[in-house]
Amino acid sequence: MTSDRAVRELPEIFESFTDARRQGFITMKSLKEQGYGVAGTFCSYVPVELFIAAGIIPVGLCSTSEETITEAEKTLPRNLCPLIKASYGFAVTDKCPYMYFSDLVVGETTCDGKIKMYELLGKIKDVYVMELPRTQRKDSSKALWLGEIRALQKKVEEKFQAVITEEKLRAAIRERNRERALLKAVYELSLAAPPPVTGLQQLQILYGAQFKFNHGEKVRELEETICRVKEEYAEGKRPVSEKAKRIMITGCPMGGATEKVVRIIEESGGVVVVYENCTGAKQYDRQVSESGDPWEALCDYYLAIGCSVMSPNPNRFELLGRLCTRFAADGVIEMVLQSCHTYAVETQAVREFLKPRNLPFLSLETDYSPGDTAQLKTRIAAFIEML
Repeated sequence: MTSDRAVRELPEIFESFTDARRQGFITMKSLKEQGYGVAGTFCSYVPVELFIAAGIIPVGLCSTSEETITEAEKTLPRNLCPLIKASYGFAVTDKCPYMYFSDLVVGETTCDGKIKMYELLGKIKDVYVMELPRTQRKDSSKALWLGEIRALQKKVEEKFQAVITEEKLRAAIRERNRERALLKAVYELSLAAPPPVTGLQQLQILYGAQFKFNHGEKVRELEETICRVKEEYAEGKRPVSEKAKRIMITGCPMGGATEKVVRIIEESGGVVVVYENCTGAKQYDRQVSESGDPWEALCDYYLAIGCSVMSPNPNRFELLGRLCTRFAADGVIEMVLQSCHTYAVETQAVREFLKPRNLPFLSLETDYSPGDTAQLKTRIAAFIEML
């Protein structure tokens, strides 16, 4: 039985997640006026539970629009990753409300381009950079990352005059685990054949949820969405054709302008059933342990993220293989942002990994501009036709 809030139509529910980012200025201004501190982050490796335990608002800062790239290129090289250029561009132009209202910006040493960009960003914002190990296999990696988590806690406590107790940290872990579980339940709706939602609708929720800052309301809205989707599917509503080819997306984070890849896939006879990248399962597939030492639990969870910056990177391939099987993927499409060298180099390993599984694979290099749309349409349409 649905709640009173669940009377909204699904299109309206999906759109609310898209609107969450658009309404950022109003939301963040209101939170700041209420006295909340804000910490901006760029990467899935940053343990946001520390911010929640300190009573401050975490928000993602990665920008996915070409709007400010021209301005960024006055300082940054043109052949740099568009995510880095866009993020810096929005910072220096004050066009990103999340960057503007962030009291602290937390970066991480995932790639050389970001590291050097943080130096420049540090001239206009309070920037703190976490030293990320480049391998997950060594005991020294865990020791380094646990030390970095402790150091970030000290920085947060000093910056915001807060005390992060073990009790508060455990509560924050439970809060985030609840959110992760619901977002995982959202993309697992597409285990059904045909899926009850399109890949674009799924992306609207996964990407937009990070811009809903009231935890209780976010949980209720996610529960409402899952309930409504299941109800309509049970009533026989089928928004996706049974003939649509089931596509898994891997590679760089998605959202904003990179939605063009998803739109083209679904206009070409496919449907995105799962996102392996940071937009989806890479973040939400696992939970932080709620037993034992909470700082070690955070360390174990975040250090195990299967990003291409890790060498070797077995966790990405374990997740890829499991998702391909569970979601019965007909093919895999990788989206690599231009000049993202770690993902570009790892493309061949992904191709070889999928070969014995007889899964067709297509790797696409793109950026945030619409200039390559025609080329993408040609390649994606041909790929799906082959399936």
